[in-house]
Amino acid sequence: MRTGKLPPELLAQLLGRIPRTDPRVVLGSGIGEDAAAIDFLAAPAGSAGGSMAGGVAGGVFADERGERLLIAKTDPITFATDLIGWYAVHVNANDVVCMGATPRWFLASALLPERWTEADVSTLFDQLLAACKEIGASLVGGHTEVTAGLDRPIVAGCMLGEAARDQLVRTGGGQPGDTLLLTQGVAIEGTAVLAREAAEQLARAGMAREAIERAQRFLFEPGISVVAAAQALREALPAGALHSLHDPTEGGLSAGVWEVAEASGCGGVVESGAIRIFPETSHVCDALGLDPLGLLASGALLAAVAPRAAATAVDALGRKGIPVAAIGRLTPREEGLRLREPDGLLRDWPRFDRDEVARHFDRVPGS
Repeated sequence: MRTGKLPPELLAQLLGRIPRTDPRVVLGSGIGEDAAAIDFLAAPAGSAGGSMAGGVAGGVFADERGERLLIAKTDPITFATDLIGWYAVHVNANDVVCMGATPRWFLASALLPERWTEADVSTLFDQLLAACKEIGASLVGGHTEVTAGLDRPIVAGCMLGEAARDQLVRTGGGQPGDTLLLTQGVAIEGTAVLAREAAEQLARAGMAREAIERAQRFLFEPGISVVAAAQALREALPAGALHSLHDPTEGGLSAGVWEVAEASGCGGVVESGAIRIFPETSHVCDALGLDPLGLLASGALLAAVAPRAAATAVDALGRKGIPVAAIGRLTPREEGLRLREPDGLLRDWPRFDRDEVARHFDRVPGS
């Protein structure tokens, strides 16, 4: 199999084999869902009061006893080597806040190549601590080892958070007619990763050193965290108006929009001209022959909000200094998912069989 995410069809088959038997699982695995939600105040399956009478719909159990939920997310960092600890904390925190939760506790499993030194390990540890401090989470555990056969470090993170039950947000909560909002632009993380890992190749392709250095700083400015944006929307929007939050990561905006629509049972129309693509991202993609819509996109928050609340959402994000644009809307599923070009032509939504970062590294010898 090729590097990158599993094909959606295969993933759907695997997720369909997971038994849904524990009433404490409020939201379990599903296409596009960012994390799991668990109610520890509910009675476990098989205990007195642990009735399953409510049944299951879309992976969500009907038991509604606990007021607060544990939100759990795990995600590895495999593309990046530079600042890998920083990436690991923020990409996991992003998926937790997209559930309407606050990130609280982080665990990291670090598999390190034999060539690493004690100084390298210390630097990684400092990155984890600094990133946790920035978002107000605690590093509470994990695992570290030097692993034979690795040519680069791999860090698998697990972020735990908490959310009020009535503030839980699902990727699959979108509704036909919802306005699709996109913060910042695409593809911040992919631009930073490629500028850091392929700087010499970009320079040989004609990209100016100043532009490469700006792209390298994308990790921090505009940054890959969506915590502030998600919290601003939760605080500003009236109850019932914030239907879906999603962090487009691997597969870029292309995968992110498809995941929101697929999980929500919707179609959609996205306006090509409304999607912000940074000049540095265009330069990187042009130099390497990549498409920004399929490029690793942490740093952008995709939200589906009730149309009546769209202006409030834009205003709330603007007050926080977070750029945002309405890029389209969700539609009934039978209308399909489409992209409207600036000339008004509608075409099928572009899909990529894997992230453009993975495609680049696969074709570069020794990467």
